[in-house]
Amino acid sequence: MSVNETILDHKAHLIKAIKAKESEYDSQISMLRRPFHSPGYHTTLTAKDHPTTHPTYQSLLYAVGLLNTEMKEYEQRAYDIISRLLSLQDRNPLSDTYGIWPWFYEEPLTQMAPPDWNWADFCGKELLLTVLRHGHKLPEALKDQIGESVSFACDAIIKRNVGPHYTNIAIMGAFVTLIAGELYERKDYADYGLERLEKLQQYTASLGTFQEFNSPTYSVIAIVELSKIREYSLNSRAKDITAELLDMVWRMVVEHYHPVSQQWAGPHSRSYSTLLTNKAKSFLQVATDNKLVFFASDDLDYDAEWFGSGIKCPKQYIEQFTRVEVRDLRQPYYRNEETGFVKWAETYITPQYAIGVFRKEIMWNQTRGMVAYFDNNGQPTYLQMRCLHDGYDYCSAVLSVAASRNQLLLGVNFLTNGGDTHPILDRIQGRIKATDFRIRMEFGGCLKRMSIEQEGAVAQVQINGLPLHFESLYAAFEGTGENQLRCGDKSVSSVNWEWSKQGDTYGLDLVIYTGERQTIDFQAMDKAALIFSLAIGDSVKELPLIVIEEEAEQVTARQADNRADGSQQQLSISLKPNDKHPN
Repeated sequence: MSVNETILDHKAHLIKAIKAKESEYDSQISMLRRPFHSPGYHTTLTAKDHPTTHPTYQSLLYAVGLLNTEMKEYEQRAYDIISRLLSLQDRNPLSDTYGIWPWFYEEPLTQMAPPDWNWADFCGKELLLTVLRHGHKLPEALKDQIGESVSFACDAIIKRNVGPHYTNIAIMGAFVTLIAGELYERKDYADYGLERLEKLQQYTASLGTFQEFNSPTYSVIAIVELSKIREYSLNSRAKDITAELLDMVWRMVVEHYHPVSQQWAGPHSRSYSTLLTNKAKSFLQVATDNKLVFFASDDLDYDAEWFGSGIKCPKQYIEQFTRVEVRDLRQPYYRNEETGFVKWAETYITPQYAIGVFRKEIMWNQTRGMVAYFDNNGQPTYLQMRCLHDGYDYCSAVLSVAASRNQLLLGVNFLTNGGDTHPILDRIQGRIKATDFRIRMEFGGCLKRMSIEQEGAVAQVQINGLPLHFESLYAAFEGTGENQLRCGDKSVSSVNWEWSKQGDTYGLDLVIYTGERQTIDFQAMDKAALIFSLAIGDSVKELPLIVIEEEAEQVTARQADNRADGSQQQLSISLKPNDKHPN
């Protein structure tokens, strides 16, 4: 059987995916047991104390997948899992966590810091799919219990009332409430769900995109969840809205796909992997009916949640996935209606490489504010700019970019009231403790056919013959007394690069501080700012002279001479850390 024939057999891929999880099932707990994993927030569990855990949402996905196979021998296992999951939901209307679930069987909601209210949306939608697809064969008692549980989840979703800026949760919450309202004849739920969907449509229409912009993770989730609404809702207005939103998100995906490196060009508002995962590649292969081919059919990483969701790339976009061309994209992805502040994303795509930048954004570990992909003899190499606090991406660093296609000015300054590892959950209160603090230009993926020549503030990199020129133009990290940091015998105002191998990546670093653990008090800093330049390809041959100027509390990098079009590349950032979050 050919790949093209096999890939359309969703049932065969589903059964294979479900059978692959057989060893993970724990019959004593009636949940999946997996190695502990977390993004570093919400949960208080650690891998040391809990090397394996029983995750709630993944177990529920597995239960729905078991039923979707329609294999009789899997039914009771699915019912056992669902019963277990129902018992873990907070059903007390007076509780702050009413209607939601913990992440793990091992960690009750009272232990989480804080609980994740998204779990009302994530788990609620799977319970609804269970009834929509298999209600005819569910035990009546279990079916009634699911109905109660879904209503509790709907109450939690409505009480929280997430706005349209939180794209994937806005969509999931609309699905849960709209479909629950239709299924259980709850007009209040259905009306809320449709209103939420309409707000999302109005919000995205004003921007022309989702605020969770160009996210490889959440664009896929948005497509899957919107496709489910289109597939299962009885409301014609809801179907029209989802069709419009699906067209928009697919257009965004195809515009940012770089066919030569086979990567999803940046910038990415939220991403968990700089290179496309096998799951994301498999999704694109399935959704394009094998027009994009990454794997043989037997090697697809099929997600059981795709089954029955109706995911399909519109025909008018499929051909664009393989079109090799130059693209220059500019897109607003956030607008503050009160202040008028707008955030912009820019992407420049050529046959050899693709660069994506946000003009101004925090440097969260889920954000790829400056990311580039290169064709390295048929394999991808990536470049990502990061700010690392003890090896982890630092949320209170702010990236500012002035880009002219393949010539970039890159600035970093700092917030006094932002987060450390997460934008909200661990506010720094103006200071951090650190043993290491640095800016890194990280190279990953294929590291063959790469060379580096580094001398002082200048570094020359080649990737499969393509030249990249980095220059550290300005670095100040200065306070008074204890706030005057030093790295060994070097002042942190040094602009010299350091080059190192870090696991499967190379790091071109500007070290701000490394040494004994000490406090960095940003509120006491007089200056904390860095500026770099990056040129790629032909632009390396004629580098413009960049002038640095300090004035008042700002530092500015500007091109000494105007460009051919009469414009002048310029980047200004605040010298002193402040509370001006880029929103």
